[in-house]
Amino acid sequence: MKFLSLLEVAAASRRLLNQLSEEAAMKVTAFVSLLRSFGPVVVGISLGFTLSLISVTWEGEPCEAPGADGRGVTLGQGSAARKPNSILAQSEAGDDFVPRIVTYKPGKESSPGKLFRPQYISTELGIRERLFVGVLTSKDSIDVLGVAVNRTISHHLDNVVFFTGAHTRKLPHGMTVVTHGEDRLIWNMFQTMQYVLDHFIQVYDWFYFVQDGTYTQADRLKALVGHLSMTHKLYMGHPVRLSGGETEGTYCSGEFGYLLSRALLLQLKPFLEICKTDILSARPDEWLGRCISDHTETNCADEHEDLQYYHFEIDKNIDLNKKENVHFKNAVTVHPVPDADLMYSLHKHFTEMELQRTYSEIEKLQAEIKNLSKLAFEGNRSAQWPVGINPPFEPKTRFEVLRWDYFTEDHMYFCNNGSPKCDLTGIDKMDVSDIIETAMGELNKKYKPDLHLKKQQLINGYRRFDPTRGMEYTLDLLVEVVNRNRQSFSVTKRVHLVRPLSQVEIIPMPYVTEATRVYVILPVTVQDREQINQFFDAFAANVFEKADNTVLTLLFIYNPFEAKELKKNDIFASIKMRVNACEQKYPKVKIPWISVKTEGPAQIKIMDIISKKHPVDTLFFIANVNININSEFLNRCRMNSISNWQVFFPIHFQEYNPDVAYHNQKPPSTIDLVKDSGYFDRNVFDEACFYNSDYMATRTRMAADIQENEELLESLDIYDLFVKYSSLHVFRAVEPALQHRYQHKICDPRFSEDIYHRCVQSNLERLGSRSQLAVLLFEQEQGNST
Repeated sequence: MKFLSLLEVAAASRRLLNQLSEEAAMKVTAFVSLLRSFGPVVVGISLGFTLSLISVTWEGEPCEAPGADGRGVTLGQGSAARKPNSILAQSEAGDDFVPRIVTYKPGKESSPGKLFRPQYISTELGIRERLFVGVLTSKDSIDVLGVAVNRTISHHLDNVVFFTGAHTRKLPHGMTVVTHGEDRLIWNMFQTMQYVLDHFIQVYDWFYFVQDGTYTQADRLKALVGHLSMTHKLYMGHPVRLSGGETEGTYCSGEFGYLLSRALLLQLKPFLEICKTDILSARPDEWLGRCISDHTETNCADEHEDLQYYHFEIDKNIDLNKKENVHFKNAVTVHPVPDADLMYSLHKHFTEMELQRTYSEIEKLQAEIKNLSKLAFEGNRSAQWPVGINPPFEPKTRFEVLRWDYFTEDHMYFCNNGSPKCDLTGIDKMDVSDIIETAMGELNKKYKPDLHLKKQQLINGYRRFDPTRGMEYTLDLLVEVVNRNRQSFSVTKRVHLVRPLSQVEIIPMPYVTEATRVYVILPVTVQDREQINQFFDAFAANVFEKADNTVLTLLFIYNPFEAKELKKNDIFASIKMRVNACEQKYPKVKIPWISVKTEGPAQIKIMDIISKKHPVDTLFFIANVNININSEFLNRCRMNSISNWQVFFPIHFQEYNPDVAYHNQKPPSTIDLVKDSGYFDRNVFDEACFYNSDYMATRTRMAADIQENEELLESLDIYDLFVKYSSLHVFRAVEPALQHRYQHKICDPRFSEDIYHRCVQSNLERLGSRSQLAVLLFEQEQGNST
């Protein structure tokens, strides 16, 4: 029994131990799982504390805080760091932080400076011109060969500068010449390179230098430069081996010209002074080539990336028409050219070659267009006639339909002045004669040699101007046809012709600025007394208050009777009082006036008086009392008037008669530029901008005709004067800033028939638009019927 009881107790204890072990294992497992979830957090916190303590222990640099007096307050001096459980002494605790009051002083606001913007966008973007041309000449040859070079290349190249050594008494007109002052060749070459680096290196990408005894084919030179990359360090021309010296290489012969890239010149710039003293040479082109070879390691080359620099050495007794040499046909330069006659002959020969080459390329392109048009959807119809010319204009509405004008050999129908029929004269008659002659030539070329055609009569002629392609013609011709057997008969042929618009060419213009002073000349007659006050109000607000660089001059025109009564009754006394009041209001403004006695206010006679009282370089603007002048227009007057080059006749905006345009309505205070309020009057040439020097030169050319016919001074105006007696550009353009108030214009019958007709036509057109006049006529008819 005892034995059994012990066994039972042992078994029970074993079961209890197993049960306890299972519970312990479960707790351990739960604890381990809890550690797995919170373990990274605990490890991270511990690691953070550890690292923070380590960093505090290693920190040894003191912190400084700026004080009000400019001195710093040092924090934590002495030990690098204290232990967390340490206690500071009383002295250390009290000296840690010293409070200071720092007064706030706001900085002064600096006024923003004026932003500088260059005049041209190409300057701001760093865009440079392509080619600069320098011609090396001398005082003995510049008058002959220099002029010949200038005439053969200046029309094709934008900037051509001639460099010479000694001064000449008189320089050729129209040439830019730089004189160095000495005849030493090497010195002149050095000065030329230095001048180019100082003045043109930031403007051009390529630099071409040539002697005046060399002919240059400008178009081929431009084509060659157009295919070269500006980034290359290139020295291109006719290579010649360097003689003597330690360095072996080649230089470009100056006799055939040479090209230098901007990148090469910039690299050479620091060594020019060294080359001037260290390199000895008898030839300036060899001196430059050796300098380039020594300091940039660049030799002359006549080929670069499959682009060849062709040159040709010409014989004395050469026949240009029989020369079949490939180098001659493709030559960029030809040397030697000892006289100007040979220079002009070469230019003529190469120009004819380029013209024939251009015609051949046009024929090839036309043939290719015809061949490709067969593959298009519409077949041959897709190729417009003539081949290579823009297709006709396609109107979107009926208002855009282009009108055909009918003409015969003697008359034009639906004329520009509004009349249904007028005589065919002037440039129109020349145009019709030329187009008929061209039509007959093309017909004979087509039927040659079997038939020969002769014009008998122009039955019908039609023409219209298409802005997309040019002038189009349709002719119905009655022609006599003669065959080889000399049998003749008459047939009617319809011919279509096109005079295409040529390629638009940008003409280089002289440089002008907006700083030129404008002298506004205002003629005043007795009929203008009522409008002068409105002119003064607008001029003072737009010009005087803005301090524009403008001078107003009044020209009082008296007839003989008014001049006699001047002391008793001055018809312009009120205007002169207004001038004095204006000068008192604007102390810096002076308004001079000139009194003129004349029977008729002829423009040329009046301008003769004005011209003598002003300097030669004066810029005039002939004004009218019915216009409002502002700074915008005055700037365009300055920019469009170029001394010895161009005169400007603006086309003002003419307002309609307010009684017609605003019938039974109150006219607005300001008139907008819309079709119902006015139009640009092309029949009036009263306003003009020109320089006094140009007027005086033109007036001098007119002197011979005046001796034969003194009535020219009365019958012509300033516009006709410049058109007939000067070679200047007469520029006409609409001017929206120049508005002309309505006033009936008095037409002087002493003017020429053309001027008088323009005056009458302008008075009729300024009444109102056709629709406005039609409404008035309709109301008048309605009133008469009732």
